[in-house]
Amino acid sequence: MLDIDFQKSSKGKWPTPPFDPRFPNQNQTRNCYQNFLDYHRCVKSMNRRGKSTQPCEYYFRVFHSLCPISWVQRWNQQIKDGTFPGKI
Repeated sequence: MLDIDFQKSSKGKWPTPPFDPRFPNQNQTRNCYQNFLDYHRCVKSMNRRGKSTQPCEYYFRVFHSLCPISWVQRWNQQIKDGTFPGKI
């Protein structure tokens, strides 16, 4: 699932996210949402352990590639307001 070349690509280069067999259909809405959740869960877990959040960058890049900006902005606002429906 995690493509090594995708993880090691340079900062300025944003390749298309690799195929994820959990989301085989053309509609990538769930893939977008799941990677958004996975990123925030990863950051929360790494911060709790006192470790670097660099491994979470994979999820960040994937959801930024798949999700519309307006969704991400709305979800981030909901997280700040404490009204986000997902479990982070």
